Amino acid sequence: MASNIKEQIQADLQQAKATGQLKSERIREIVKAAVAQVASELKEGSSEIRSLVKDAVSTVIENLQDKGTEIKEEVTASIEGAIEGINTKRHEAIVKSQSELQRLQAQIDGEEEKIQQEVDVILADISESGQEKTASTKTAIDSAIDAIKNSEEVSLLQKRYAQLQAQLSIVRANLAARYGGRSEEVQNYLDEAKTWYDQARPQAEAIATQVDQKRSQIEDKLGEAGTSLARKERQIKQTLRELLLATADLFKDKEHPEQDKTIVHK
Repeated sequence: MASNIKEQIQADLQQAKATGQLKSERIREIVKAAVAQVASELKEGSSEIRSLVKDAVSTVIENLQDKGTEIKEEVTASIEGAIEGINTKRHEAIVKSQSELQRLQAQIDGEEEKIQQEVDVILADISESGQEKTASTKTAIDSAIDAIKNSEEVSLLQKRYAQLQAQLSIVRANLAARYGGRSEEVQNYLDEAKTWYDQARPQAEAIATQVDQKRSQIEDKLGEAGTSLARKERQIKQTLRELLLATADLFKDKEHPEQDKTIVHK
């Protein structure tokens, strides 16, 4: 088994070298394909899989020794390809589970929307029935309805929920890109993050200038990540990392800027 994978990788490397395509991205693809093919026949977590990875990486190193010490990028690519290869089946399972989660999330959102619509109808009925009451009673009813509709607690919960979902999607995109997820998987997470981010954005009003700057930064990074992914650039991992950090900074609690100032100056 070890000799087979070494022979396959070596043959593919030689072919890529002969055609002038021996770039780090191609090395990653060669190792990933070879490892994935063999790993599919092995038990997950077995010592054979670890040996498989070592054999794959060592084969790349042996075939690039003529380049001297300038092989860091190629070695990195071979390690990434090996890791992606052994996790191919797991990522397929993750994509399937994620699709089911999205379906359930859509179902939950639909039920929550029905609840909100029903509450709105009930509140409208109460408001209409209050028109025949005395002025003071009508005022009390309208005030109570406004308090329920404009509940600060509900607004905060909705904002925080959308923020957390946006961050979670970006975390998933980072993990998928780093550990061998397909480009479609990463793109799905980015699209999901943008959807949740758009829901959270209208409610992030505190410290307007600073928030606007962060919003712009995140929108730029979301666009940049999608572009990098489409081109299969290695830069995608760094872009996703920057997006994660920028989102985390934006979603810090900015509700009490004066309190933040006091803490800083202590």
